[in-house]
Amino acid sequence: MFALETSLPELLVIGTVLYVGILILMRLMPRRTGAEISLMDLIWVLLITEAASHSMGDYTSLTDGIILIVIYMGWDYLINILKQNIPAFERILSSPPLQVIRDGEMLLRNMRKEYLSKDELLSNLREHGIDDIKKVKKAFVESEGKITAITYDDKQFKEAPATKK
Repeated sequence: MFALETSLPELLVIGTVLYVGILILMRLMPRRTGAEISLMDLIWVLLITEAASHSMGDYTSLTDGIILIVIYMGWDYLINILKQNIPAFERILSSPPLQVIRDGEMLLRNMRKEYLSKDELLSNLREHGIDDIKKVKKAFVESEGKITAITYDDKQFKEAPATKK
C-alpha cells in the first residue's frame, strides 16, 4: 500500500509531462473556455484530482499518488515564482486582455478570436448593469476569460478641468 509502485524518476517525468502538456494545451484554448476559473487554478484542480483518483483506485500504492501531488505542487509553486519574478514568463503563460468593444462599437474580428457572439457579449454587459453598447468606451476579454467594461460614465475617463493660467 505504501511501497512505490512506479520509480521516483518515472513519477517525476509523468508529473512534469502532464503538468506542462496540460498547461500548453490550455494556453492554446480561447480565454473564455474556463471563464470562471484562472488557467493555473484549472490545471491545478485537474492534476490534483487525477493524482488523487489514481491513489484511491488505479494504483495499489498510495505513495505514488502522494508523490504525484507533491510534484504538481512543486511545479505550481515554481511557475508562480517564475511568473512573479520574470515578466517574460508571465507574458508566455497569461494572455493579454483582448479588446472587444472600442468607443461603443464591437470589434468583430477580436470577438471571433474568442468565439464570442454578439448575444453573449450583450448578455455579459447587461449582467454588469450596462444596457446600451454605446455607453461602453472599452471592453475586454481578460486573460482568465472574464469580460470587463469601462463606460463613458466611469470617472477615470472623465477629462480633468482645464486649468487657468
